[in-house]
Amino acid sequence: MQIREGGLDTPQVIALLQVHFAGMLANSPEGSCHFLDLSALRAPEVTFWSAWDGEDLLGCGALKQLDAGHGEIKSMRTAAEHLRRGTGAALVGHILGVARERGYRRLSLETGSGPAFEPAHALYRQFGFTDCGPFGDYEEDPFSRFMTRVI
Repeated sequence: MQIREGGLDTPQVIALLQVHFAGMLANSPEGSCHFLDLSALRAPEVTFWSAWDGEDLLGCGALKQLDAGHGEIKSMRTAAEHLRRGTGAALVGHILGVARERGYRRLSLETGSGPAFEPAHALYRQFGFTDCGPFGDYEEDPFSRFMTRVI
């Protein structure tokens, strides 16, 4: 597996992100979905990665800087045909490593709260994330689950 920075102009990445957006909207009301669209993923405070096995796109993820010591995991998605093969874990591990290199003291995330999101919750718990309250500009929402960990 090769994790590459960027890729937002790659047709496979665009297609995977469209699946991601649709999946979020299928499992949470629109006002409770906080995914970054393609233009927001290009913002200077966001770093985006895609994971590949040769020409096969395995998944993607991003890191958004909230402040000098706090980052947020965004846009985590594994391609359906590559689920449960370690792609999500590799991306989370990579993002944690970059956050450490940048000197962040905390890494947080917002994800959905329903059953469709249980695999994501389990993945993040594996990496030491625990439930927390809203952070940044988020507000309490029954369709959101907030998690964080000290780095």
